[in-house]
Amino acid sequence: MTQAFIIDAVRSPRGRGNDKGALKGVKPVDLLAQQLVALQARTGVDTAQVCDGLFGCVTQTAEQGSNIGKLALVRAGWSDAVSGMTLNRYCASGLTAVQFAATQALVNDGVAVAGGVEMMSRVPMASDKGPLTHDPDLQRQTRLVPIGIAADAIASIEGFTRQQCDAYALESQRRAVAARQDGRFRSVVPVKGEDGEVLLEQDETPRAGTTLESLSSLAPAFAEMGVKSGVDAWLAKQYGLAGVDHVQHAGNSPAMADGAAAVLVASTAAVQRLGLTPRARILAAADASADHVMALTGAADATRKALASAGLSAGDVDLFEVNESFAALMLHYMKHLEVPHERLNVNGGAIALGHAMGSTGSTLVGMALDELERRDARRAVVAICGAAGVAVAMVIERVSADAT
Repeated sequence: MTQAFIIDAVRSPRGRGNDKGALKGVKPVDLLAQQLVALQARTGVDTAQVCDGLFGCVTQTAEQGSNIGKLALVRAGWSDAVSGMTLNRYCASGLTAVQFAATQALVNDGVAVAGGVEMMSRVPMASDKGPLTHDPDLQRQTRLVPIGIAADAIASIEGFTRQQCDAYALESQRRAVAARQDGRFRSVVPVKGEDGEVLLEQDETPRAGTTLESLSSLAPAFAEMGVKSGVDAWLAKQYGLAGVDHVQHAGNSPAMADGAAAVLVASTAAVQRLGLTPRARILAAADASADHVMALTGAADATRKALASAGLSAGDVDLFEVNESFAALMLHYMKHLEVPHERLNVNGGAIALGHAMGSTGSTLVGMALDELERRDARRAVVAICGAAGVAVAMVIERVSADAT
């Protein structure tokens, strides 16, 4: 994968994933199509030369069903020559789509498009009623613990306190608000309604008024569930804990959001043949799967694998864009990879910016590119975990026009 290039990456601003969100009136297929239109306009690519399209979407039902990735290509007016598929690797779907598109570009010595979409205001999480959330027998038999309780258990094992998690969440909000005010998110494409009116120009989810006091006033989100279900008692016995310390709540967990993103990738020969100008190359990508009970530690495992494949260490990386699955998991990532907070999610993460599940991984690619260029830095790691232990990580490196 060392010769796969990222030509460009765009994303929508993230809207609040509820009835008050600015994007509530936009269909998921239209939101993704707008990103595809913008990507084609920015790169000038002849879409008839694109060999495949791969898109992440977690809740593939109702308006997000029927292979929404392919339908968005049609809606965007891309050539019918572009195939398309929609994939679900839980929250890691969007980054997996970029990884798979890079493989397709190399296999076909051509160009591929990737991305993702999730509109949680219109298609709520778990509305597909899949076994992960709606089959109590499977959950009990396989110990598929609700991810919020798993995050609390990880915090308990690691000794992370409520105060540490809240401090991390506050910093995510502070960084996101500052980045939004400074206009650092150059990959953002404003979303328009059917009448052409701009509905949302920048991320809607950051909360400038967040304080430690306001965070400390929020009740733990998963404590009652953990006790009543008996999961807390089982986890304590299984992992040798005195109990599960419930530190996660609405303010230090990822915010549900609406969003879409699109990324164009190409082989070296395709870059030269089609006169494309890449922004970065993919040095390595790796999948990982962690303990399915704890589920959310896989981003660290995938990062280690990707760095090893690239022949690098964490110290060789300038920036880390890692999905903020929960505050405790970011503390876990920093601790176990020895990554300082100064290089992790420097413009905030999903706690502040929101997590539109199927698109977040591809969104992070654009965020990483924007910040590498702003800092004139070289390398970034993009990593994300998902339910049941799945995870993906990618190492990218900026390139100049004459480097291809």
